[in-house]
Amino acid sequence: MAVAVVLLALAGCSSDPRPTITAPTATLAAVPTPSPTPPPVVFPGEQWDRADRGDWASLDGELASTASTCVAVVQDGELVHDAYFNGGSERAPVRTYSITKSLTSLLVGMASDRGELSLDDTAATQVPQWRGTPASAVTVRDLLAMTSGRAWSEATDRQLIRGSSDQTAYAVGLGQAGAPGEWVYDNSAPQVLERVLAGATGESSVVNLAQRDLLGPLGMRDTVWPTDATGHATTYSGVESTCLDLARIGYLVLNQGTWDDQQLVSTDYVKQLSTPSSDRNAAYGLLWWTNAEGRVVEVLRQAGFTQDKAPYRGRLAPDVPADAIWAFGYGNQYVAVVPSLDLVAVRLGRRPATSDQVTFDSFTSGVIEALGSR
Repeated sequence: MAVAVVLLALAGCSSDPRPTITAPTATLAAVPTPSPTPPPVVFPGEQWDRADRGDWASLDGELASTASTCVAVVQDGELVHDAYFNGGSERAPVRTYSITKSLTSLLVGMASDRGELSLDDTAATQVPQWRGTPASAVTVRDLLAMTSGRAWSEATDRQLIRGSSDQTAYAVGLGQAGAPGEWVYDNSAPQVLERVLAGATGESSVVNLAQRDLLGPLGMRDTVWPTDATGHATTYSGVESTCLDLARIGYLVLNQGTWDDQQLVSTDYVKQLSTPSSDRNAAYGLLWWTNAEGRVVEVLRQAGFTQDKAPYRGRLAPDVPADAIWAFGYGNQYVAVVPSLDLVAVRLGRRPATSDQVTFDSFTSGVIEALGSR
């Protein structure tokens, strides 16, 4: 027994007398990967920065054969493509028809941002003739949304366009067909916005207002906003412009109303103009067309074609991202804006032979395909 104790003691003496210390395992804190800083937004100066890319042979061939005079495509703030056909040229303005309505919408939004009017106030605030009449129920928003209930027919449209020297007075003087609410595409209702803008802003010339607040700041040097025979701006149609100038309008909207370091129109208003304003037409915001899902009403006859399409459920351009919006004019003229692709595309020209050529869907999806963005 004693021998065993001695042997154990000797074994103990032969080992390291220091206690064994287990070093703790170091746990390294996860270092977050910094998010890449988005590149600064590039705005054009006198001219767009160019960065040609894409395969345009197919789209340009189609546009040339369907009476187009120009196309311009801007992505990531750079002009990636422009082309001219059928006598069109870079700085020769052409009539854009109802694209004018979308520019008018921006002027109304700017006046609203400044507190000079409220979209939900009655338009009779600036249109005294409507006070105490059924038209007193019509709001500024109703005029923008095509839900005003104002009297409309193809005959009144023709009279406004071709037979009235004072187009604002004619539009104001039309009767009220019913309570606001039903969606009816109408030229006279947006012309009333000329009176609303002049009254709210105190600027008797809406052309001067447009130059000061929109055309000038955007550098739209080749754009002309006309007046009728009495000097009133036409706010439903008539603006003459170019593809490169109108790309600036699209780029302003794409950038949520910001231009360089100025907020020309509020982000809130851009959101409103690009959101359906009535469940009677999911494809219409505030004088801009949208790609939302729902009941869609197109305006083929007002665009110059012989037959309208029945209302349907779906989207205006099913092959295009749902966030797309458009300024749209007679003869299938477009300013297309697709925020999710940082994309603006413009087509101007004469009316194609049939309504299924150069549509919202085929034009915009054709641009996306040419860029390889799908």
